[in-house]
Amino acid sequence: MTTTQRGPVSRRDFIKVSAAAGAGLTLAVHLPGCAAPKGPVTTPFHPNAWVRISTDDTVTLVVDRSEMGQGTYTSLPMLLAEELDVPWEQVRIEPAPAGAEYNNHLFPVQATGGSTSVAQAWAPLREAGAKARAMLVTAASMAWGVDPSECTTDMGSVVHAGSRRRMRYGELAERAAQVPVPDKASLKDPKNYRLIGTPVPRLDLQDKVTGAAEFGIDVEVPGMMVAVVARSPVFGGKAKGWDEQAALAVPGVRKVVHLSTGIAVVADGYWPAHLGREALKVIWDEGPGAARSSETMRAEADGLAKRAGIVARKEGSGAIVRGDKQITATYEAPYLAHACMEPMNATAHVEADRCTVWAPTQYQSGPAFGGGVVETAAKITGLEPSKVTVHTTYLGGGFGRRFMQDFVAEAVEASKLAGAPVKVLWSREDDIQHDFYRPSTRVDFAGSLASDGAPSGLTARIICPSISAALFGAPRNVADSDAVEGVKNHPYAIPNQMIDVTHPGWLVPVGFWRSVGSSQNGFVTESFIDELAWAAGKDPVAFREAMLGAKPRHLGVLKLAAEKAGWGSPLPDGTARGVAVVESFSSYVAEVAEVSLNPDRTARVHRVVAAVDCGIVVNPDTVRAQVESAIVFGLTAALHGEITIDKGRVVQSNFHDYPLLRMDEMPVIEVHLMPSTEAPTGIGEPGTPPIAPAVCNAVYALTKQRIRRLPIRSVPA
Repeated sequence: MTTTQRGPVSRRDFIKVSAAAGAGLTLAVHLPGCAAPKGPVTTPFHPNAWVRISTDDTVTLVVDRSEMGQGTYTSLPMLLAEELDVPWEQVRIEPAPAGAEYNNHLFPVQATGGSTSVAQAWAPLREAGAKARAMLVTAASMAWGVDPSECTTDMGSVVHAGSRRRMRYGELAERAAQVPVPDKASLKDPKNYRLIGTPVPRLDLQDKVTGAAEFGIDVEVPGMMVAVVARSPVFGGKAKGWDEQAALAVPGVRKVVHLSTGIAVVADGYWPAHLGREALKVIWDEGPGAARSSETMRAEADGLAKRAGIVARKEGSGAIVRGDKQITATYEAPYLAHACMEPMNATAHVEADRCTVWAPTQYQSGPAFGGGVVETAAKITGLEPSKVTVHTTYLGGGFGRRFMQDFVAEAVEASKLAGAPVKVLWSREDDIQHDFYRPSTRVDFAGSLASDGAPSGLTARIICPSISAALFGAPRNVADSDAVEGVKNHPYAIPNQMIDVTHPGWLVPVGFWRSVGSSQNGFVTESFIDELAWAAGKDPVAFREAMLGAKPRHLGVLKLAAEKAGWGSPLPDGTARGVAVVESFSSYVAEVAEVSLNPDRTARVHRVVAAVDCGIVVNPDTVRAQVESAIVFGLTAALHGEITIDKGRVVQSNFHDYPLLRMDEMPVIEVHLMPSTEAPTGIGEPGTPPIAPAVCNAVYALTKQRIRRLPIRSVPA
């Protein structure tokens, strides 16, 4: 291999050059739309915000959701391409600009979250494709002088039924551009689907494996400088002194600027900026947060649990039944960081009359939730929102973290103050110690069992910080739906129930974490239901089934997972099964985990069987991959994840003390999809909530030791 590049070759550049030179990297992958067009090409036909057809027959489909590994750059184009009736090989993709026409209609902002991408796109994108197809048919019928009803489409062409004449979409593009957009268009009968429901190859695959894909961290802009920010190690702290001259003395450092989040060192590259930050020697006013710790918050939660909270659900008497068998338990889940593989970053260029932002963001624009990138940049610069341009890059993981705007604001502020394009880069330590964490949760349960073993009452007292209060100023005397989901909406038929919640106002910043409240509340609820099953002397699957008669979709995935896992069949000595079923984001997932103990009595998960009902499946490969990913994410948290606070600061800093699941810990995962005619629902997150309780319930079946506090440590003998 030869290259003209001087100096060290980055891993990304090595992959690019190796792929180009054929140096041992063979890709048996065909990525549609990668070939450069031959000759001059025009794109006259763009009937709506999503479809563009060129005279060379290529079809560009604009994707209005961020791609962070979940497959939206494939699943959303599939909806358009299906109704447009084009060969997948002719499809190209392009990320949407920021704009109201690309709002997520399930929450009216342009954002990617809540496992809503396919669910919200199911109707409008198919309709957009169908309308464009109808216009092409009309254009062809006019050219042939026939009635449109005599024409059909076939894989990128319009065909006249009688004469079998055929015109390609590229040939019709200019004519179709003159046809009025119809108010309505007929959608395909599902029996005629060619793409939806099939394992279509991902459109972003080749760029990612060759290093061509541009993530936020890869952005390069002429004249760009790099900034590293010194932030208070204590939540709520502020800088009260720093050595600016020492930082400026570092070769390559250009400026030191004061941001709303801390002190930024702006330099020619990351390393001088990093060294300049070290040289600052910032003195911090730590404020009252320095007195806070995980222990003080746990003690406060103990006190709060003794008082009634905000009622989230009440049925019957709202109490467990006196005289029946009673079971009580307290469950705890810790703060968790997102730990995206790509640390936070953004690039901004603030000019007198405009601002351009390149960002791996989940939230491009919209007034809700505090505003997206457009609103953040407009507020900082004083420009009109129309003067802000957003380029959405690939995201190296999101999980809710990139919905926040702190890293974007830093880039815009730094560029404005430095008078040049600036990329703000976070280190792994920055990322873990300055996150918006999944809230810690404590839930005190009580349950009662009638003489026949059926549950007669259930109470749950939740102590959990409110994400809505922390981020959006919502009152803490109103139940935050994120804090109670997974408990409040449990599916089991129990006649008497009371679920309440208290939102402490702790300083630890909290935010959305993959599957949000269901992530911890799936654990606490399904673990306690398992406790009731064992206390009743019932099989855990049969116990659940008896309470799910009015919940057919819960029941369906539970039965399927149990069947595919061989529930009740013998296992090797020292191995046991546990089960959990959770609804989140309108999808239903049951998981069965097979678990043994390592010699140090930590849990070893060998196999996970998942059954999923997420409505109509657009791309089964993507759905399976997302469920597998969600299980890995949840298993990482169950076995290892914990953020602790000491003297107001996060103790953990990198993967040595905030570890991720290792390859040798990875279980075999089987994903089974329920056939459905229901509209698609969420899939990016629903695989996460059942895994922790399934594992913990298996540990109990094996050892009779109940895990009530995560992460799972060494199981007592």
